[in-house]
Amino acid sequence: MKKSKLERSRNRWGIVFILPQLISLVCLGMIPIVIAFVLSFFDWNGFSSPVFTGFQNFKAVFTDPDTAIAIKNTLLYSVIYVPCSIVLSLGLAILLNKAWGKMFYRAVFFLPQIVTSVGIAVVWSWIYQPQFGILNMILKFFGIQGKEWLRDPSTAMGAVIVMSIWWGLGYNIVLFLAGLQNVPRTYVDAAKIDGANERQVFFNITVPLISPTTLLVTITTMINAFQVFDQMFLLTSGGPAKKTYTMAIHIYQTAFKSYELGKASTAALILFFVVVTVSVIQFKLSDKWVHYG
Repeated sequence: MKKSKLERSRNRWGIVFILPQLISLVCLGMIPIVIAFVLSFFDWNGFSSPVFTGFQNFKAVFTDPDTAIAIKNTLLYSVIYVPCSIVLSLGLAILLNKAWGKMFYRAVFFLPQIVTSVGIAVVWSWIYQPQFGILNMILKFFGIQGKEWLRDPSTAMGAVIVMSIWWGLGYNIVLFLAGLQNVPRTYVDAAKIDGANERQVFFNITVPLISPTTLLVTITTMINAFQVFDQMFLLTSGGPAKKTYTMAIHIYQTAFKSYELGKASTAALILFFVVVTVSVIQFKLSDKWVHYG
């Protein structure tokens, strides 16, 4: 069927508007992935000519003890950070959805998202400062001995996770608030008329209806967790004793400190495929618990 002049005009303008995003996706997303894939088969320090080594980089990455440490720390961070961030964001979104002046609180919680990671790290390094940090001062007021939170191997990971949860709350809260505000009030009122209490309304109506939002939040939070770099690098640089040494830091150290760009590209590809695999699994499992419409 021949398209009308209006439809053709709309299609052209649609292409014009999405073109910057497509160019960005290709130049900053797809092309780097292809380059990393090619470099993973070469030994290259960034200055001399690349030397083809086949699968030697893959063997080197999988046998490197630092890779095992990075994977372990990344998984530990993700297992704690992802569920805590989601549950806390949803809980706060529910409270804000019932509060007066929700637009103001939404802006307050979202404010850290527009602050640079360096600024956030500086503020939290002051909070965790052993002698004059506000956290230890509060603990001292209650008679509790403070710690060197970022220098103690037993507390460094937890300290960074707390900061990460605080930093990511605003984005997830905004998404959950949007989902909650799209829950039809008629469903809730009908359930209450039938005798359902607040708990039953939440788990039987609200949770299923916001499940698409929950899926989006889960996937984006998981991806951010696997790619965590800023928080770890700025606060601890992967220490102490490599307790916060994640895959992203491992890739950075391999590429820009050891100058093994081929090996770093291999590690980056492994992380990429892990993220893609976990995302695909989540989408497959979502058929059982995500409800659209």
